[in-house]
Amino acid sequence: MASASAATLTIGTTTSLSQRGSSLPQSKSFGLRFGSQNTLKNFCGLKAASGVSCEAGSSFSGKETSSSLWASFVPKAQRANQNLQYQLQPQASYKVAVLGAAGGIGQPLALLIKMSPLVSDLHLYDIANVKGVAADISHCNTPSQVRDFTGPSELASALNGVDVVVIPAGVPRKPGMTRDDLFNINAGIVRDLVSAVADNCPDAFIHIISNPVNSTVPIAAEVLKQKGVYDPKKLFGVTTLDVVRANTFVAQKKNLKLIDVDVPVIGGHAGITILPLLSKTKPSVSFSDEEIDQLTVRIQNAGTEVVEAKAGAGSATLSMAYAAARFVESSLRALDGDGDVYECCYVQSELSDLPFFASRVKLGRKGVEAFVTSDLQGLSEYEQKALEALKPELKGSIEKGIGFASKQAVTA
Repeated sequence: MASASAATLTIGTTTSLSQRGSSLPQSKSFGLRFGSQNTLKNFCGLKAASGVSCEAGSSFSGKETSSSLWASFVPKAQRANQNLQYQLQPQASYKVAVLGAAGGIGQPLALLIKMSPLVSDLHLYDIANVKGVAADISHCNTPSQVRDFTGPSELASALNGVDVVVIPAGVPRKPGMTRDDLFNINAGIVRDLVSAVADNCPDAFIHIISNPVNSTVPIAAEVLKQKGVYDPKKLFGVTTLDVVRANTFVAQKKNLKLIDVDVPVIGGHAGITILPLLSKTKPSVSFSDEEIDQLTVRIQNAGTEVVEAKAGAGSATLSMAYAAARFVESSLRALDGDGDVYECCYVQSELSDLPFFASRVKLGRKGVEAFVTSDLQGLSEYEQKALEALKPELKGSIEKGIGFASKQAVTA
């Protein structure tokens, strides 16, 4: 999420402005040398990088791929009047658990997380068929150690000491299904898994992918509150796919270099609650009214586009896994001390009159450090109307999730 500077609202009662720093944070995890020889300029999706040369010891498909992969995770390092050369010690040190690792999203997501140089341990959990997934992925020659866990009796062990928990578990959408149709099944799954997280790794970052995210994140929040361990800075609804799609579609429409495109997406993660702020696109580009309407509708309905294209054979699993891996990597970089990590996500927020809202945030070691308020300033007339239109639907989804969790608590 690149921009030269961003106005941010810090968590708490004060408002401040922050410049996105350009210095290299103290990091222990990359094993890369920045120098003048064999300079690369590349982008593999999870992180843009320039001026990087890599000395990775091994790769999954060759030296060039290894260089591109590792370079893609490197934070920006630009210091004027200094010789730009740093040697960072490679030390993967974070534990990540994927709950629902044998599913359509879980399998490719686990593979992508296995590729991260920041991950030391990758715990794969599902109610069945996860042993084969873990065995397969464990053969990839990247540093993280893979372990499999099957069924509720092993869930606690899967979560022990974990730093980031990713939850793609649940049933996927099928043709004709809305995200609300998924609610009754996925709500119970998220409730039970988050309850286990609260008991076994309450300080972990929690990434909710299970749909409908507009409702499952409030459910997770209520469960954590009931357990007395809720930290709103560490609970995230993963809406990165909306940003990935917006960037892709805008770049295609305007014939832009994709690495340069940044479109913030606010609101929620379903239908009209997804609001791409095309007026805030970077680099600055003009859109006709027709283009704005077409792009907005396509971004909002992109999930349905995939469901229909697969004709009943699945939903947006691969692109969702890619987007989730990007958010996992951003979280790990933030935990590792990178001071330049910004992502859009669905979190507890005071930016609107809704208790949960998706917007761009600054991530740090303790989770959400600040909200980027400038994205919501100076909206176009189209965007302002769309923002007001999405609020009733998003409010209803939030209340549905809170109501489900509250009812379950009373029943228990």
